[in-house]
Amino acid sequence: MNKKIKKAIFPAGGLGTRFLPATKASPKEMLPIVDKPMIQHAVEEALTCGIEEFIIITGKYKRAIEDHFDSAYELEENLKRSDKKKLLEEITRLNHINLAYIRQKAALGLGHAILCARPFIKDEPFAVLLSDDVIDTDETLLKDMIRLYEKLGCSILALEEVPMSDIHKYGVIKGTASGNGLYKISDLVEKPAREKAPSNLAIIGRYILTPEIFGILEKLTPGRGGEIQLTDALKKLLKRQRVYGYLFKGKRYDAGDKFGYLKATVNFALKNKDISSPFAKYLLDIVPVLKNITKTKLL
Repeated sequence: MNKKIKKAIFPAGGLGTRFLPATKASPKEMLPIVDKPMIQHAVEEALTCGIEEFIIITGKYKRAIEDHFDSAYELEENLKRSDKKKLLEEITRLNHINLAYIRQKAALGLGHAILCARPFIKDEPFAVLLSDDVIDTDETLLKDMIRLYEKLGCSILALEEVPMSDIHKYGVIKGTASGNGLYKISDLVEKPAREKAPSNLAIIGRYILTPEIFGILEKLTPGRGGEIQLTDALKKLLKRQRVYGYLFKGKRYDAGDKFGYLKATVNFALKNKDISSPFAKYLLDIVPVLKNITKTKLL
């Protein structure tokens, strides 16, 4: 019987260079999508999937993440006295979860970040969530991947069809369709040139991995960009055991990119019952301005 997925890793040790100067001294993962940091969206997603232990890989200038998930006695007491029950519930609803923090001493890539969590994961299968891949709250991607692991007993990678013009931004798979969005993977390529991409199926920021990946990561030499690439480790894992990809057809926002971040913010705002109506009205009011900007750009 396959072990239950109880642990999840949240890599958050990157430099966040695409959001400078905002991320000079503040973590990219703490950038808000409306009123909630990106990393909290990911933690809550994992919580709904039955995850019991949360491991956040941090780096220099990331202390704000630890502070965010800690209790805030003075603030909580103030909200109690002011009878602001809804706000109090919002800031305390994650106080009970089991969190561990590991410092990644250098930004050496996703593979290295995952390897840092080995002492906490030990010999168990685990999930990995990249918080700047923001998944719509109505989606069940991670739950579906966990169910697939329980059935197949092997690593499962989330996939998405992306335009070939963007394929160079992703790890890409070569695989055989097995039905119901499942692909048996035969090869992986990290950020290929368009003409060398084996498919348009890109790996996105949700993974279910078996503990065998640690031994591979430990011996892996730095790859593209001088980093320990998870894709390189997965290529080696393929030679030892099956790896499947699961095609996600829901809504994902690449919030590690400014444009993707803005799209996530707008769409989540339109789903927020407290502000959706006035915000929608505002967007309609500025449609003439938007049309003028688009027209000018086309000229």
